[in-house]
Amino acid sequence: MRGILGMLPSRAKGKGASAHLFAAAIFCFVSLVNVAFVAPAQAQNFQFTTISIDGNVRVDDSTIIGLAGIRPGQSASAAQVNRALTQLSGSGLFEDVSVEPRGNTLLITVREYPVIGVVNFEGNRRLDDDVIAEVVQTTAGRVLSPSQVEADARAIAELYSRRGRTAAEVTPEVLPRGNNRVDLAFVIREGNVVEIERISFVGNRAFSNYRLRQVLSTKQAGILRLIIQSDTFIAERIALDRQLLTDFYLSRGYVDFEILSVTPEIARERDRFFLTFNLREGQQYRFGNVTVVSEVEGINAADYEGEVQNPAGALFTPNTLDLNIARLEQRAERQGLRFIRAEPRFTRNNRTQTIDVEFAIVRGERILVERIDIQGNTTTQDRVVRRQFRSAEGDSLNPREIREAAERIRALDYFTDVNVEPRAGSAPDQAILDVEVEETTTGSLGFSVSYSANDGIGFGISFSELNFLGRGQEVAVAFNVIKGSRDISLFFTEPALFDRDLSYTLGIGYQETSSLNSRFDTREAFLNNSISFPISEFGRLQLRQGLVMDRLKGLDAASSERIRLDETAGTAVTGSLGYTYSYDTRNVGIDPTRGMILSFSQDFGVGNQSRRYVRSEARAGYEMAIFNEDVTLTGDVRAGMLHMINGSSRFRERFQLASVMRGFRAGDSGPRDFGAGNDDVLGGNRYFAATAEARFPLGTPEEYGLSGGIFADVGSVWGVDNVGIAGVDMTSPAGENSNKMHLRATLGVSLFWDSPLGTLRFDFSRPIRKRPYDRTQNFDFTIVSNF
Repeated sequence: MRGILGMLPSRAKGKGASAHLFAAAIFCFVSLVNVAFVAPAQAQNFQFTTISIDGNVRVDDSTIIGLAGIRPGQSASAAQVNRALTQLSGSGLFEDVSVEPRGNTLLITVREYPVIGVVNFEGNRRLDDDVIAEVVQTTAGRVLSPSQVEADARAIAELYSRRGRTAAEVTPEVLPRGNNRVDLAFVIREGNVVEIERISFVGNRAFSNYRLRQVLSTKQAGILRLIIQSDTFIAERIALDRQLLTDFYLSRGYVDFEILSVTPEIARERDRFFLTFNLREGQQYRFGNVTVVSEVEGINAADYEGEVQNPAGALFTPNTLDLNIARLEQRAERQGLRFIRAEPRFTRNNRTQTIDVEFAIVRGERILVERIDIQGNTTTQDRVVRRQFRSAEGDSLNPREIREAAERIRALDYFTDVNVEPRAGSAPDQAILDVEVEETTTGSLGFSVSYSANDGIGFGISFSELNFLGRGQEVAVAFNVIKGSRDISLFFTEPALFDRDLSYTLGIGYQETSSLNSRFDTREAFLNNSISFPISEFGRLQLRQGLVMDRLKGLDAASSERIRLDETAGTAVTGSLGYTYSYDTRNVGIDPTRGMILSFSQDFGVGNQSRRYVRSEARAGYEMAIFNEDVTLTGDVRAGMLHMINGSSRFRERFQLASVMRGFRAGDSGPRDFGAGNDDVLGGNRYFAATAEARFPLGTPEEYGLSGGIFADVGSVWGVDNVGIAGVDMTSPAGENSNKMHLRATLGVSLFWDSPLGTLRFDFSRPIRKRPYDRTQNFDFTIVSNF
């Protein structure tokens, strides 16, 4: 008020000041009244008797009125009119909307989004249109929705990202075609594959970066970065790597192991990733005292102590715990006791870094398996998944068995993802097991080309299917041809005959060689049948039957008379029955850093011309990892004997030196017939071989997949039967009987390459003890399998 008075002319002061003061007061009062009452006067209500809609073609009037939320004859405020505009605009049906009150009429004018005529994908070379269309919701014939189009563009970019192309860009373009119709094109710039340049670990003290990288499914980019897919960055794979790394440490006694973080960083150029695992290892623990107590009336703990595999001093691992828990619970099942559980209880001793375990025999929850529901298996039959469970409907629910069943399902390699979870059933004491799987491809078709300085170029084709017709059966067919040789084979395996742990294999094949790569021609056809099953925790028995028809011909005049016996006999038909017992703890034993394999096999053969024999072989091997598992030591000893009960052994049945030792040329080493012009190698009826080997990193970048090794082989082949016939002379020019046991020894180095085809092995060897008539071979190339 003082400000207003101060702005008045000076003459308004004095005698007429009171009049001016009164006028100013009246002015302020009127202003306050206007401020207080004008707004309510403007917030009027409308009474629309008519709602007029203009511009709609496909969307009917009732739908628009319903979206607006205003009915004819009803009172509507200005706020409701504004809300009607917001709701119509947000419906996604219209490109433009206006709402205008005109007296008693509400005029709603819309412009509809156009209809999509064609949806195209442009710029995609790495992914087919059909693959991209699976993640796109926008289709031809639907109304264009900008929000959905943007979501589809993001989905396409995510699809490329999962295939390692993180830099992919997708731009949607709308092309008008008239009559309110448009074409939609997703313009794709695929970009390059973004690979993992380096995988680093922080906080690892017990194991080297080299050893930990071997655990992960993700690999560093190396010299084969254009071929290897596991070196591309896929965010979903990190979860698997975390689990693999955790399992690795837990299986080695690091009970406090923790992955603090996993940090993927992309380079500024967006062309490579750097992946860092931040770890906290903790201390390594071993088993201390292991005891068994019973909390169930009628169960004597002493009766169960014998089931515990005493692991005192062994690494404290989940695998050892599960093995002992399973033994205890199986003992209760054999006694007809249900719902009995072995509950491990731990006492940690940080000073000695040991953990005492008390297995308490307790009563578990009385919950039964109502049913097993399987989802996601479009190809694989339910029974293939169901038979991985040791429990069936009506059995007691055992969480340990559920975990083990899930691991068995994953081990099938039929699925990329497996999830097994129990949920409440139809009653409090019932549970339903939900099994969700995501299938993957299980078949492969391969083509191969080989070259040999002796035999020239060879070609091969193979087909294999791990899950034939979704039945869980394996089928493998192979055909190979090389100069002077060709073979074809078919193998069929049913891994669960009669839905039990009983594996059946049928093998059929034919092979022939010509004198182009040997001194005679051979023809061989075979039919094999075998079944195998477990007989103990680590032991397995195989029973087999075989039928072989073979013929040898094309010998020249300088050939050995001992080999000529095979040609004279014509086609030999031999039937055999055999067995193999194996005890293998390499991958499933208590200590993951070491394991052994023991095996013994015999085959009893009966052939035409009154031939009868027994063929026996034995093997013992041990493997262990040292120096924080960077170095692997292997020892292996094998021996075999072919005992002829009646008749003479055939060339194909005898052992060859080059097949049991490295460093010697196939067909040119071992017992010889010096009485023949060809000095033919005959092989032997007995052999033994011992191998010691060490494998270690070379210090090269891990992404190259290279490692080295050294080895030593010692062995011999001897004892050919029926060499007293005329013309056969086993004595060398130096007067040595080559049919006796003569020790051979070889030293060598190896180069291992973890290639996309598997681990390739290159052996460079030098015999340090051999016979003068042996022929050496200083280089060998093989594909590595378990020793």
